[in-house]
Amino acid sequence: MDLTTAGNTATALPETAESAESAESAESAESAESAPLRVAVILASNREGRFAPVVADWFRSRSDGHPGIETELLDVAALDLPTALSRRPGPEGQAVLAEVAGRLAAADAFVVITPEYNHSYPAPLKNLIDWHFTEWQAKPVAFVSYGGVSGGLRAVEHLRQVFAELHAVSIRDTVSFHNAGALFDDEGRHRDPVGPDAAAKSLLDQLVWWGRALRGARAAHPYGG
Repeated sequence: MDLTTAGNTATALPETAESAESAESAESAESAESAPLRVAVILASNREGRFAPVVADWFRSRSDGHPGIETELLDVAALDLPTALSRRPGPEGQAVLAEVAGRLAAADAFVVITPEYNHSYPAPLKNLIDWHFTEWQAKPVAFVSYGGVSGGLRAVEHLRQVFAELHAVSIRDTVSFHNAGALFDDEGRHRDPVGPDAAAKSLLDQLVWWGRALRGARAAHPYGG
């Protein structure tokens, strides 16, 4: 009887350790699931007299009220990235690139706020995209566009192709502002917010779903595309 008891005790110890490890792993996964989604909001225009800050402020006033989201603004006009792509940028360029790469890598998801220039998106945004690769991978990207009659949607369609090449997932629903300048008052408030507010909620709900799903997937299986 003593030998049987001892044997049972001996086999029970690994099971107890395994149970504790499983519980710890489950707790860690639950913590990661509930952690706020870190969203980098990318302001794509550096044009003089740009309307982009009005749209960005409007969007962040909506995203900041959404549960489970933390946003950080990356303004291409303030990043001062090198404009000539190189495998050996100078010391100053390396320092700027390292700082921006760290901010992109820390993000769980992205929202690109873009105008439309000549049926596409601004050159500074392409420069930001092309300097980086793994930072975009296996993460969701949503789009808020503005412009004239098209509302920037042609720029968005081009961006979907670019981000697909970078192994990112573009969110289906967008927010677009047609003839944007006439839609906001002098204080940056939308004159008829019901429709845009609903569109922003749909975009953010999808972004959070994809952001959490892909964050969990990357944690369980690092992406190697």
